[in-house]
Amino acid sequence: MLGLTGPNAAGKGEAAAYLRDRGFAVHSLSDVVREEAAARGLAPERDALIEVGNDLRRAGGPGVLAERILPRLGTRDVVDSIRNPAEVEVLRRVRGFHLLGIDAPVEVRFRRSRARARAGDPETLEGFREKERRENTSDPHAQQLAGTLALADTVLDNRADLAALRAELGRLLERLLAARSR
Repeated sequence: MLGLTGPNAAGKGEAAAYLRDRGFAVHSLSDVVREEAAARGLAPERDALIEVGNDLRRAGGPGVLAERILPRLGTRDVVDSIRNPAEVEVLRRVRGFHLLGIDAPVEVRFRRSRARARAGDPETLEGFREKERRENTSDPHAQQLAGTLALADTVLDNRADLAALRAELGRLLERLLAARSR
């Protein structure tokens, strides 16, 4: 099983799509948050989702999103949108779990964010950086993206194009499958 973590617009969604194409079932901790936001009648905008996720962590503990996703997991799965070290702790209970970090320089990620034009994404590089600062707190019940990325078993630098990311992911899968067969 693979987990995906990394900052906004680093390429986690592209990595998840690549893995889905290779037969992995993809689950997202963000899906848990979106489901809760919908139950509360909230629009699925980034700031609202962050607050709902933080609310869930305060009420159920910092690993609650991962706890909620565990029953959905099978044998060949990817868990996307891991944003808190406690979520990693929960997922490490799954035999063979490998946390994959996807990262890229902030300027590259900002350009990608602007290109995909999601509601609520900052329109300036400084606004993008400020939003990231707010998402990297020491509050155990909030997002801690930098701390979560630091726990990754492997970190891929995704500053290049999509073909380069896919090639790196292919090499990683080969290594993991070879290690598993030993």
